[in-house]
Amino acid sequence: MDIFINEASAIDEGSFAAPRRKVHRMELRHFAAFTAVAQELHFGRAAETLHIAQPALSQMIRSLEKDMGVQLFERTTRRVRLTSSGEALLEPAQAIQAQVDGARRIARAAQEGVVGRVKIGFGGTSGYSILSRLSREVAHRQPGISLELHPQTYSGEAALAIRDGRMDLAVVSPPSPAGIDVHAIRQERVMVALPTDHELADKEIVSMTDLVDQPFISYAPSHGSQVREVMMRLADEAGFLPHIMQEAPDPYSLLALVGAQVGIAIVVESSDHIHIDGVTYVRLAEGGDAFTLALGWRRNNPSEALARVIEVVREILPEA
Repeated sequence: MDIFINEASAIDEGSFAAPRRKVHRMELRHFAAFTAVAQELHFGRAAETLHIAQPALSQMIRSLEKDMGVQLFERTTRRVRLTSSGEALLEPAQAIQAQVDGARRIARAAQEGVVGRVKIGFGGTSGYSILSRLSREVAHRQPGISLELHPQTYSGEAALAIRDGRMDLAVVSPPSPAGIDVHAIRQERVMVALPTDHELADKEIVSMTDLVDQPFISYAPSHGSQVREVMMRLADEAGFLPHIMQEAPDPYSLLALVGAQVGIAIVVESSDHIHIDGVTYVRLAEGGDAFTLALGWRRNNPSEALARVIEVVREILPEA
């Protein structure tokens, strides 16, 4: 692939002829050569990295400098270093290399027939942690497949979205509607998030009966959040109905409200990696194995891209 740069030549005063243009040919391999030398700061080692002869590498750098009209390296018998122009070019050159490498991977994936888009719904801190890892692995193993992520899609809502074909894959909590297959990932426990200066914040463990008169923050019931359902069930077993002061759309907003001393919240244990000023996590005596966390998909979904993503899921997330 070539990049062409056109430069208008000078026009003699009084000339009415159209300006002639000089065409420079700047090839992608010149950027690869420049990046290699910039990283090694040594022409010999850079040539070995690129598997070419050092004179050929030197010629490519001279050609690039001539085309750009700047000196990219200061060369002495003892060392090589970037000029200010070279430093300015390094990041764009690396970006070009990354785009070319990505284009190659996608083209190869297309040749193998593995291209497509998979729509994924998730909610809560557990969903964020799962999708973060899954996204990285799919990008590495299946570059022709793009993941369209839909956060704040909680378990109940997500299961219906899969059933209705609005999502291909989602974080759910079994049991799920008929026709949906699930891959169980782990059992989730819950705990209590408290304002740091709360009277219960210095305890190692609390019970739901200790929370009877506390103001709660929760997700909206329309989300179908399993955490909210667990909170309501545990409170009912303890003999009270939680007084919900405010509802939050996502875990980060929920914990921010706890830190602002609006109330307390029942959260999954995987939330403890979220550090928010003014929030302390305390174990809940009744919080063990509150629900199953899983990924679900419609059994008769014909998408080959989805099938490949499920293969990645089964490999990196062993079934609980």
